[in-house]
Amino acid sequence: MNADIDISGVVLRTERLTLRPWRQSDLDDFYRYARVDGVGQMAGWKPHESIEESQRILDSFIARRKTFALDRNGRAIGSLGIEEYDEERFPEFSGRKCREIGYVLSREYWGQGLMPEAVGEVIRYLFDQVGLDAIFCGHFIWNRQSGRVQEKCGFRHYAYGRFETKAGTVEDEEFNLLTRDQWIWDRIRTVGGNKKQYLPLLLLADEQENMIDRYLDRGTMFVVEDHGIVKAEAVVTDEGDGVAEIKSLAVAPEFQRRGYGRAMIRFLAKRYKNRFSVLQAGTGDSPLTVPFYERCGFVRHHADRNFFPDHYDHPIFEGGIQLTDMVYLRMPLSGQDAE
Repeated sequence: MNADIDISGVVLRTERLTLRPWRQSDLDDFYRYARVDGVGQMAGWKPHESIEESQRILDSFIARRKTFALDRNGRAIGSLGIEEYDEERFPEFSGRKCREIGYVLSREYWGQGLMPEAVGEVIRYLFDQVGLDAIFCGHFIWNRQSGRVQEKCGFRHYAYGRFETKAGTVEDEEFNLLTRDQWIWDRIRTVGGNKKQYLPLLLLADEQENMIDRYLDRGTMFVVEDHGIVKAEAVVTDEGDGVAEIKSLAVAPEFQRRGYGRAMIRFLAKRYKNRFSVLQAGTGDSPLTVPFYERCGFVRHHADRNFFPDHYDHPIFEGGIQLTDMVYLRMPLSGQDAE
């Protein structure tokens, strides 16, 4: 389903660009690039024939509050719109929050890598701030430049179609798709050494360091790192008899409730499905963590009674209750195929 979008007051910044709502003072810049032959045709519209035409479209950008101006050193050099995707064509996404993006860049700035920079930042905004589950992006088959932008930003092929343009032509089009899970998975890496550098994040999942030491060296550690920011971590150990155990799973506070924990679990399930038969997680009997794992497909398996009082030097509280037993939940790894 199409999610609600309102970019009023939203300003995004990249190394070279500022993405912001359009302003009436952008009219001359807009007309300057929109009238150039070969620019609008890349997105299916004719070059603007007058500044009055640009004014009408600029008024629409401002009123509808879904299109960013690409600002380079105070000059508007392109646009990036967060459009509605075709719900009738793709009914399989009816239960997921989605949108489609489209973009245009002034011909003066082609070939400088600015559009992947802008698209990448808008993707981050849509997943991290808006909470979308998936983003569509299309391009005409002959528009290889746009196709390369989408590839660089992580989009995967989804479908082909035909598109009737505002210029009066009918074009063959490729629809590409990027899901939030895939976007997160593309940012997961294995930590080869110095795992303790992530101790502040590890302590979110297990607040006593000597307990972390019991599994950290023998475990495989994964982190989600995006633009130098580590957003989540997981540590997995081989417990024998076909069981891989998630010993630690934590998401940085500012990125919680944005799908990172669930995406990490799905990543681990796909990664280990050919090596292990079961993915196990141990957690306190908490009203916060146990339901989370159950929503991810785990079921209760067994419990280690009085685990927390026996192993920790201080009471552990979560969700307003003191933790006593360690609850182990399991997920079978058969049938864990990638999206």
